[in-house]
This record gives sequence, structure tokens and C-alpha cells, in this order.
Amino acid sequence: MKIHYFQRYHEKENVATANTMLLLSRLYSYSSDKFFRFLKSEYFADSFEPEIVFTLQEKSVDSIPDATITQEGFKIVVETKLTDWFYSDQLMRHLKSFGDEKNKVMITLASEPMAEGKLAAFEKQLKEYNATQVHPVIHINTTFETMANAIREVVDDRDYEMQEVLDDYLNYCYRDGLIPVSDSWKYLRMQLAGTTLDFNTANNVYYDNTERGFRAHDYLGLYKQKSVRAIGKVCARITAVETETGVKYTPEYGELTEERKQMITKSMADGDSHGYDLRTIEHRYFFVDKFYETDFKKITPGGSMGTRIFDLSQLLGTDDIPEVEKIADLLKKMSWS
Repeated sequence: MKIHYFQRYHEKENVATANTMLLLSRLYSYSSDKFFRFLKSEYFADSFEPEIVFTLQEKSVDSIPDATITQEGFKIVVETKLTDWFYSDQLMRHLKSFGDEKNKVMITLASEPMAEGKLAAFEKQLKEYNATQVHPVIHINTTFETMANAIREVVDDRDYEMQEVLDDYLNYCYRDGLIPVSDSWKYLRMQLAGTTLDFNTANNVYYDNTERGFRAHDYLGLYKQKSVRAIGKVCARITAVETETGVKYTPEYGELTEERKQMITKSMADGDSHGYDLRTIEHRYFFVDKFYETDFKKITPGGSMGTRIFDLSQLLGTDDIPEVEKIADLLKKMSWS
């Protein structure tokens, strides 16, 4: 059974704050250098010393922010909401949480960006407040997904421990609805295929242990020998495991057809041939319309040791994602690191 790093099924707003602080503190504990790279890329331009204190619900003069991250010379105040439930009067009271730090940041964190009108109104009040301060407060309005993506940018493929922590955080966010799935249309998830690549491409199906979390994605890429060798568009996602009364199927997306049941049975047999237990361990089956051959090369030393998410809108420079066959041709001319 998978041990989760992040708690679930409690008071959602408090848990969202605690889990996000745990993610950041784990990153800091794992590598203070990468933690500061994350801070500098998102919030600051200067370098810092490594002594940081993570605090939940630190009492201020007039309010109790959800969390604070403190170090001599700078302080970050975090206010967390599940959706855009921010109110200027509460945020203005949170400003009293700051002292004479040189660098001050207030992060408003939610599943969606703050509404433009609300954001503009608070920014106006904040500008008036900053006019009275020696060191102004920087306001960053962000989302759980944006923060996770920024952390992924500073975590290497071979940072296995942090990759696992980050994947579990993303899994928690998806389960609790903190990351919307409406943008799955632009994401390509790369999976390691190796010995199963021929079976996957011939049968337009890929299987993976359900304990591995994943973010919503419309496209699936199969990796082998330093390159994404095939991509397809996901048309169904079904979990399956054998029980005493037969195979238990759970359709997550798409229709559970007899043809797909038969393919799952065939996949279990393929797993047997490679020494994988697809029968008693629940697996997730990704069905694609068709896998198209490509050659999207990794150009940095060493092979990829885990999954990777690519934003096709950024790779292709357009929100108008073409047909899968065209994507496969375009990726042949590209590379990644």
C-alpha cells in the first residue's frame, strides 16, 4: 500500500494550507539551494541565507494568516482559500504580520486566480499602504498548480525523493479539486515504456500501477532509450484488479466496453510475461485512439528515470493543438532536457 506524504479527507482549507507548507518545507529540507531557486524564480531576485521557519496560523496583531515562512531579512505571509474567496479587509489586516523585513511577500493561494476586479481593488489598497512603508509588500496571487509547476522546474529528473513527494502533492490536489482539470487538453504525459513499448503501440493501451498519482492529461507519450517514441490521445482510462468474484473494473474516463475488457485481460497476460503483477495489484489502463511514432529526444546526459509532463501549447507555440499525427511529426524536430 502506498504511504501518502500529504493528509486527506479533513477540513479542506486547513489541510490545503498544511499540505502546501509541508511540500515547501520538504523541498527546503531536501535542498535549500533548490528551495531558494524556487523563491527567486517566483518571488525574489536576491539570494538568501538558509535559516527558515515554517509556521501555521501565526497570530498577528489583528488577524491569523494561514501560514508564514520567515527568515531574517524576509518574510512570506500565505493566505489560502479553496476558491476565490479572498476579501480585501482580511488581507489588509494580514499586512500587520510583517515587521521591518527588507523583503516582504504576501501570497494569496487558491485553486483559481483572483478575479480581476477584486485583484485590482486590493492592489490599489496595497499601493496606498506601501506608500507609507520603507520596504513595500509584494503581492503574489497564484494557484496550487502554478506553485507545483514552479517547484517541478527546480527539481531534476533524478531527484527521486522530491519527485515522489511532488507527485503525491499533485495527486492530493486533484483528489480534493484544488487543481482544475479543464486544461488537460494541452498536457502530454511521458511514461517509461521500455520492454512493453511494442505491446503498447500495437494495442493502443498503456498500463501503470494506480498507486502512482497523475495529473489530468489528454495526451500520452511512451519513452524508451532517451526519446519519446510514440504519442496518442487518451480516449479512456479504466482501473482493474482481480478479485475472488472476478475482475473489478472502474471506469474513470470513457466507456467500459467488452473490447476494452478483453484488452485489459490481454494486458494482464502481457504483464505476466514481464514479471509484472497486474492481476492482484490494481492498475490503471490508458486507452488511446492510436499511438503514432515519433522521436522526441532527450539531449541531456542520462536517461529519464520517471514521468515527465510537457505543455504542448508551449512546445508548439499555440493553443490550437493539431491532430495527434501532426504533433508526432512536429516533435521529431524538437528535443528536451
